[in-house]
Amino acid sequence: MDDGFSVERRLAGHDTRAEATLAYVLHPDLKTARSRRLPEHGLAEAVALATALPGLEVVGADVVRLSKLSPGMLFGTGKVAEIAERLKDLGVGLVLIDGPVTPVQQRNLEKEWGVKLLDRTGLILEIFADRARTREGVLQVELAALSYQRTRLVRAWTHLERQRGGLGFVGGPGETQIESDRRAIDDQVVRIKRQLDKVAKTRELHRAARRKVPFPLIALVGYTNAGKSTLFNRITGAEVLAKDMLFATLDPTMRGLELPDGRKVILSDTVGFISDLPTQLVAAFRATLEEVLEADLILHIRDISHPESAEQAADVADILTSLGVRADTPQFEIWNKLDLVDDTSRAALLGQADKSARIFALSAVTGQGVPALLDAISAAFELTRTQAELTLDFAQGRAHAWLHAEGLIEEEALTDTGWALRVRWTERQEKAFAAL
Repeated sequence: MDDGFSVERRLAGHDTRAEATLAYVLHPDLKTARSRRLPEHGLAEAVALATALPGLEVVGADVVRLSKLSPGMLFGTGKVAEIAERLKDLGVGLVLIDGPVTPVQQRNLEKEWGVKLLDRTGLILEIFADRARTREGVLQVELAALSYQRTRLVRAWTHLERQRGGLGFVGGPGETQIESDRRAIDDQVVRIKRQLDKVAKTRELHRAARRKVPFPLIALVGYTNAGKSTLFNRITGAEVLAKDMLFATLDPTMRGLELPDGRKVILSDTVGFISDLPTQLVAAFRATLEEVLEADLILHIRDISHPESAEQAADVADILTSLGVRADTPQFEIWNKLDLVDDTSRAALLGQADKSARIFALSAVTGQGVPALLDAISAAFELTRTQAELTLDFAQGRAHAWLHAEGLIEEEALTDTGWALRVRWTERQEKAFAAL
């Protein structure tokens, strides 16, 4: 099957990007559509997405103003002809449209322009396929790609009307090629889901083991390229890939961290979010993002130097809600990249942050403001500790030793049958004790 979408071919073991491809980026701006973003900023993000994919050279980009969408070719015939001339002059081989494109529109535009075409979902899938390193990440991307491919089986295939005739034993027409292809995809999806289930069980075992260790879990979330991995490296001393590039991090990374007060926590770096994240990817990566659902504290990293930082933050909030993150999960908002703003803006941002106990302005690159954040994290976990009275009998010696080892006992008295204790612990520590 050649449907112009190379993720499936690469996942099958074929890399079609040996040579650089000249690409052109188009951002449709529909007058009637409501968006948080200015079209120029949307175009800039789309170009950054294209640049993040190795093997592509972006030779041009445009915002295309539309009064209405054409069901057949997305753009009007005049605009299609105008763009065709531009693409021909530049020798473009791939057009990236920053938005949804129906299979019919894709077929017609590829025919008119004589190029391959990817929509926003296809491009993001390409990037994810290029970045996945762990087995789970590769499987998740493949699952998302198959889901995407299944919706586009009516693309420009000349054989779709053909029917495979049976041997005549049953009579009647054979199944259509499209039904056969759909069944083949469904079989692959079932196979991949089984493999992912095994991976998920392993991840849950690791998670269950962590629950027995009373270390709070801190999840870093944020818009892609907000500086999560840079901050993660700054705090933990790890060497996670950190580049000025969209989706530099795909596979989640976890590290232990000792806070200034000696408290130990686990820090998790997650995949960056983006506006209009393909639903296939949200579903496929839900298992990976479950670390966020279990977090005791969420650090929402924002690129405060970006002109649409507030809009990006709103997109992240929407995705967290869609994932099912509890409203009562504590969150800190981190205004990152202070080093990229001018002195006047920096002073204003620091002043705003000082007025809030939940906002921290810093630079992960220079380290400015990071110590204050770590102190606040320590204080946050101290505030969430509660006191409890426990009575243990001598048969519970292991639980008694665990409480001592974790330093949770404030007061202890020996009784005829065991120990009477007063402890102070976090919710996670209480759950870990209950699991002993």
